[in-house]
Amino acid sequence: MKITEIWRYPVKTMAGEKLDRVGVGPLGIEGDRVVRVEDARGRVITSRSHPRFLGHKGSLDPSSAIMVDGRPWDSPEVAAEVVDIAGPGAKLVRYDGAERFDVLPLLVATDGAIAAFGQDLRRLRPNIVIGGVAGLTEREWPGACLRSGKVLIGVQDLRLRCIMTSYDPDTLVQDKEITRGIYRRFDGKLALNCFVIEGGEIAVGDEVQLVRGRACAESAAFIE
Repeated sequence: MKITEIWRYPVKTMAGEKLDRVGVGPLGIEGDRVVRVEDARGRVITSRSHPRFLGHKGSLDPSSAIMVDGRPWDSPEVAAEVVDIAGPGAKLVRYDGAERFDVLPLLVATDGAIAAFGQDLRRLRPNIVIGGVAGLTEREWPGACLRSGKVLIGVQDLRLRCIMTSYDPDTLVQDKEITRGIYRRFDGKLALNCFVIEGGEIAVGDEVQLVRGRACAESAAFIE
């Protein structure tokens, strides 16, 4: 098995950027979901209720500054677009806490499950895509670990999918049948909720090994 794709989403709920290599720390991919949308009361807004955000792309420039569609995330132009989408008082806010993740810091998908899904993998918003995995084998991985070089990732469980999977990542056209299909065919769950046990750097093409048994269990228990 090998890492075939790496994705980072610097602005939560916007489209992300595809990477060749990246550092992985205690809170997942470095620079992932460090800016979010909040309304006037400080409540987090996502594309579940405001899918137009999926039409904007978050990224980091060479100096690691956060950008939205190539512009500084805190620029007046971006601020105006956020208000246009989410209403008066909505704004982008930087927040680095662990609570910025809906479930866990990493979402890992496999080529076998993506093929079974039969749709653009971007609908699943993975951080890491692993190739060389037969069919739905990923569904047997919860409780195991994934080793890639120095990086050790714990697999907690399968991700329960939401309505965001129904939006085409390019056109933003909604097809609710895609989300219904996930529930009908996969019990509503695709890809893996994961956490970092040992950090380091990963790159596309790096080998991945599945680790089971005592070594993985002890590492996961230590983190908890």
